[in-house]
This record gives sequence, C-alpha cells and structure tokens, in this order.
Amino acid sequence: MFINNFDPVAIEILTFEIRWYSLAYIIGILIGWILSKKVFITDEKIFQKFDDYITYLILGIIIGGRLGYVSFYNLDYYSNNLIDILKIWEGGMSFHGGLIGVILVSILFAKKNQQNSFNYLDIVALVAPIGIFFGRISNFINSELYGNITNVPWAVQFIQIDNFSRHPSQLYEAVLEGIVLFLILLHFQKKEYLKVPGLISGLFLTFYSLFRFLTEFFRAPDEQLGYLLLNLTMGQIISIIFFLIGTYLIIKKNENRKKI
Repeated sequence: MFINNFDPVAIEILTFEIRWYSLAYIIGILIGWILSKKVFITDEKIFQKFDDYITYLILGIIIGGRLGYVSFYNLDYYSNNLIDILKIWEGGMSFHGGLIGVILVSILFAKKNQQNSFNYLDIVALVAPIGIFFGRISNFINSELYGNITNVPWAVQFIQIDNFSRHPSQLYEAVLEGIVLFLILLHFQKKEYLKVPGLISGLFLTFYSLFRFLTEFFRAPDEQLGYLLLNLTMGQIISIIFFLIGTYLIIKKNENRKKI
C-alpha cells in the first residue's frame, strides 16, 4: 500500500507559495497552447487569432470552474458567504463549470471575430486531456477527490485525510480522462474528422462523460452532498447531461460530414 503524504505546496519562497494545483493549470495551458499552434491548427485565420483567444479561454476556465463549484457542489454555503466565492486560493473548482465557461467564451470570441466557435472548441477538445491529466495528478498530490475505502493491492492511504486504504481515483481519472481520451481524440483527428467543426467536441464530451461517470463509482462523494438521485453523485448526474449533449453533437455533425 502506498502512503500519500505529499506537500500540496510545490514551491515556497518566504511567505509566497506556489501550489501543485496552480502549476497543473499553468503547465496544462502552456502545453495545450504550444501543441495547438504547432500541430493541430491548420486554418490560418484561427492561427492568427488563437493567442488572443487564450486570454478568453483562461477567464472561462477560472470563472466558470469557480462558479460551477459554487452552483453545483456548495450553493448552500456560498449563498450565505458570498465573499468566499472570490477565495479561489482556498480550493473549489468544477471541471464541468470550467467546461461551460470555455464554451461560452468561445462562442463570444468567435462571434466577435465572425468565425465558427466549433473551430476553437475542437482545438481545445484535442488538448484538454493534457490539462486534465496534470489536474488529476495534482488532485492526488493534494489528497483531494480521493477514492472509496478498499483493500485492493494498489490502495493508497491519504494520511492527511484518515487512516483508511482508498482507491487512488485521481489516478484512474488521470489515465482515462487524460491519456486514453487524448489517444482516442488523436485517432479521430488523424482520420480528418475535423473537416466538420463540432465532431471532435462531441467526441470529447461523450468519452469524457463516460470515463468520468465510471470512475466516480470508485471516488468518495462530496461530503456536503453525498449520493443523490438513484444513488449517483453530482459529478455522475452532470456527466449524463453532457454525455447526451455530446452524443447529439456527434449524430448531428456526422450527418453534416456525410453531406460533404
């Protein structure tokens, strides 16, 4: 059994701290940014505007992720402590909230530049698993989003939490939502599915939602929410919604592809 006692602070200079979670965001965005421009962007107009788009993207991730966590996971607390919504450094981000934020700013940016928002969303979808991978690794280091109690040989004891052996659910998600999802999207991208804007986005939503739904069975539910409808977690319920949206996109965009 592995003992997890990592320090969530990666770098500390006097009173200034840089946490692993912050580094995960920075590294994920930088790698995604570079990979997008070096490999995945083939349209010159998108290439020229992509650097400006990154600013919108970062705002969408941070604001959407924070408001998503507040709305989906801890509304009772934050409705009575409004100032705490701004305290992002204390933790509390939602991937699905960040996803909604990215979608909204992409629509806004594309409309401003008279472009198709899916041209941007498809590029983001291709590189998003990289950021997800680093994010889940930082979750593991921080001893957060830990798994249910188990006695499997690869169990981990998060001693900052308790003395129980638990599933390293963060690593399950890092592999499925990060590595496997990236390889799946890369496979379809090489088959030129990007010819119809929106197909890659649909595939991302579908496969991410499927992987998230499955791994949540191994992950301890949020303490303030527990299990909800049909004994599912909030993450699973939201994943079902996005799975349906992704499936609709695939069907709709695939019909368009056949017309080309």
